[in-house]
Amino acid sequence: GKTRRGETLSGGEAFMAALSMALGMSDVISANSGGIRMDSMFVDEGFGSLDANALEQALSVLTELSDCDGEYVRQVGIISHVETLKERIDNKIVVKTGIHGSKIC
Repeated sequence: GKTRRGETLSGGEAFMAALSMALGMSDVISANSGGIRMDSMFVDEGFGSLDANALEQALSVLTELSDCDGEYVRQVGIISHVETLKERIDNKIVVKTGIHGSKIC
């Protein structure tokens, strides 16, 4: 219940705040734009800064957003190197970098 300066946030707290703001802004834009919906979003990194509980919370929210049983479904793309995400996300594109460049696996 206290106010904190942004500079005092840990990396994980800053990531969660940025993710919350992005989700809230997409809802506000959709609600106030005359029917335009933001159906896709990409989250680039930041997951490595989260502890296990925060990672689970973020994954839960993002999974719920992309759940087909939901009222307003979004496609959520996650760009990350975190092994837990690789294990938990079924539909993915894995980019491997090698001697001859990158390839999609």
